[in-house]
Amino acid sequence: MSGQETENNQDKSSSTKASPSLSLSASLDENMALFRRIFANDGTLRTRMINNAYSNKIRCGLIYIDGMADRDLIQEAITRPLMRFDFGDIEDLAAEGLIDKIQTQIINISEVALYKKPDDLISAIVAGYSVLFVDGISEGLSLNVQGWETRAISEPTSERGIRGPREGFTESLPVNLSLIRRRILTPDLKFIISEVGTRSKTPTCLVYLESLASPDILQELQKRLKQVKVDHILDTGYLAELVADEPYSPFDMIGNTERPDTVVGKIMEGRIALLIEGSPFALTLPYLFVENFQTSEDYYLNYFFASGNRMLRVLGAFLSISIPAVYLSLVSFSQEMLPTMLLLSIANARKAVPFPTIVEAILMLTMFEVLREAGARIPAAIGQAVSIVGALVLGQAAVDARIVSAPMVIVVGVTGITSLLNPRIIGPLLVIRLLLLLSSFLLGLYGYFLGLLAVVVHLMSLRSFGVSYMLKVGSIKPEDIKDTIIRAPWWHIYLHPVIVGARNRKRKPGNRP
Repeated sequence: MSGQETENNQDKSSSTKASPSLSLSASLDENMALFRRIFANDGTLRTRMINNAYSNKIRCGLIYIDGMADRDLIQEAITRPLMRFDFGDIEDLAAEGLIDKIQTQIINISEVALYKKPDDLISAIVAGYSVLFVDGISEGLSLNVQGWETRAISEPTSERGIRGPREGFTESLPVNLSLIRRRILTPDLKFIISEVGTRSKTPTCLVYLESLASPDILQELQKRLKQVKVDHILDTGYLAELVADEPYSPFDMIGNTERPDTVVGKIMEGRIALLIEGSPFALTLPYLFVENFQTSEDYYLNYFFASGNRMLRVLGAFLSISIPAVYLSLVSFSQEMLPTMLLLSIANARKAVPFPTIVEAILMLTMFEVLREAGARIPAAIGQAVSIVGALVLGQAAVDARIVSAPMVIVVGVTGITSLLNPRIIGPLLVIRLLLLLSSFLLGLYGYFLGLLAVVVHLMSLRSFGVSYMLKVGSIKPEDIKDTIIRAPWWHIYLHPVIVGARNRKRKPGNRP
């Protein structure tokens, strides 16, 4: 047998879809046997036969997956009522009347649906529903008895704040949607639920305000989601990579957050949020470059401090990509631009170092990234200690061993600290820092400025769902800069962003008494 034929046979055997030729029978035993064959070798499948206490002619079969369904709910709302209900003279009941009585008068489940196709019932079972068959009826009831353990709502570890709500998203989609609904109590808030993943069938949900969100962007997002062809989706990061514009850019074209208040803030500006089952991260779009320097806490603090913090983040991003490149340019190409005493100090520190400045810089920057990654991955109790002790010990040892110079340790230390001011764009800053360092190694300050120019041109060319990534950056209009690098007082912010709130730009600002 060829490899292709083997792969096709494996795909057929692993699929949970029933064959198109299969159909439900009026025989309860045949229907139960059919689903046992479909879920063969599945140790989590549970089946139960139910007989009515008042009539031997009422026989039912229940199918569900252990761990996905609530056993107590099954017992109280399905099994016990079916066993104890007195159907009376069932000879007067046709098949349609019997299933309707069970559906409307006996089963105490809020969500009940009747299906004729095995595929529909299979999808319900794997989603945590239970399926009920009745002898003599060639249809099945899908009953929502979902019930599995979920993580409790807690503060998100990736976006801790001093002030503001402490709630964070969990891996449960219904819980996450409730966290958004509790904060926006209006029927204008819409939820569009669909499935993504040819095998995983992962539930996804688009959340937006109908009166604010751009219908063109919403339509484009739905179109891209339908075009996603992938076996499984485990996190929103999959979708962010598959549906975003500019896939080869190091910058994120779609925002992500664990905080419900951040998502609500974006939705109230006309953006669209995307959540999936199994992920505590929500996506928001369109996404702008200035959002990399904004946090939800900025809106809870005094606007003076919030604006100052944003400026520090912008300055930190600029310094983190510039300091190594500028230091290399000045030391290697433009020594005359340095004060004499500083130049002599640097030269004295480097006289016993065997490596050129570029090798020093790459070596120390790589070591810093290794320490940062180690601190992030190992247990929190020792992560911080490893990062600090590792940096101090290795840095001092490298200087004492004359592998690197003391000024380079200072340069890399300041670079690393300033890059941590913007955790959202650590990755892009790392790429740009390396490119500027290499261009400065080749052309000195000319290479540095040419590299900066290339970065600006690249940023200006980016689009997020048709919206300019650098929108409002460099604008001199007062309305465009009120919530960018600075955060103006609430009573001065009275328009929604032009890109996402074009249908209803007026907002009700906070009025001073």
